[in-house]
Amino acid sequence: MSASDTLQSLGWRSFFQSQVDADSPLRPARVMHVHRGHIEVAHETGNDKVALAGKAAGLGIAVGDWVLLDPEEPLVRQRLERQTLFQRRAAGTSGELQLIAANVDTLFLVTSANRDFNLARLERYLAIANEAGAFPVIVVTKADLANEVGDFVRAASELAPGILVEALDARDAQQVAVLRPWCESGQTVALLGSSGVGKSTLVNTLTGDHQAVREVRDDDQRGRHTTTARSMHRLPGGGWLMDTPGMRELQLVNIGDALDDVFAEIAALARRCRFADCAHVTEPGCAVQAAIEAGQLDVERLHRYQKLLAEDRRNSETLAERRARDRDLGKMYRSVLAGKRQEKGGKH
Repeated sequence: MSASDTLQSLGWRSFFQSQVDADSPLRPARVMHVHRGHIEVAHETGNDKVALAGKAAGLGIAVGDWVLLDPEEPLVRQRLERQTLFQRRAAGTSGELQLIAANVDTLFLVTSANRDFNLARLERYLAIANEAGAFPVIVVTKADLANEVGDFVRAASELAPGILVEALDARDAQQVAVLRPWCESGQTVALLGSSGVGKSTLVNTLTGDHQAVREVRDDDQRGRHTTTARSMHRLPGGGWLMDTPGMRELQLVNIGDALDDVFAEIAALARRCRFADCAHVTEPGCAVQAAIEAGQLDVERLHRYQKLLAEDRRNSETLAERRARDRDLGKMYRSVLAGKRQEKGGKH
């Protein structure tokens, strides 16, 4: 951060200002790096390292957050409410949610114009962006290597009304310049995409920096980069790039409404089904199945919607609900086994 930076150039908005009393002595600062036990923040007068001790340790601070600092010493007194938030379910059975990134304005959904292009994955990314509140832009990389890049762009454009799709060579700064409107002063962007689609190359070009990137293997067209920490980096246009290695492992959790936004045509049809709890399989009066039979809806898109919906329900279960479901399944299995034993015994 330079001496000329203002709160606005860091991403400060009226949304955050409205949460601070006009006569408050506390200093707004944005979280640039999150480490174990401390954070690095930027504000109008410079940078600080702030320990996450006491009450601050329980505030649940993520990279990109806005916090209010004590005017006399580097202590976090308050975390402001977020405009957007990405989180994921922690590994294991606890069911806890981990904070990944906060206050991201635009999410670049990165795919590539080759066999890694996957509609189901893009639909998942769109649902995640919608739930978090970030503006999605699909970026199709490796456009220079595709014979019919227009086919990839059309397929991506059909996923949601008005979705923006940009095809480019991530190594070419002039082509990547098409993303500048979302990278200007005060704007925060992040990237979401599977391994090997060119995210690291795109980051290199956006920032003018170089990460360690392994060569993509010819057999599976995949590559890896060495990002391990969550942090924010300045872009040449004055914006900020969120570097969050946990983004690729994001799962669907409590995003039913966001999923309906992505699959708006299916949600609209479902409201016309005879039964409110219609599963769109064999129920009479199912408007969704009627649309499929009439050639108005792709059955594969319905299957992708149902798969994501099932994942969301599974991941959204509380630990108690999951244990209760497991107990019920256990009872059912034991009942079935007991019945089989009785049948077997009756034959002798």
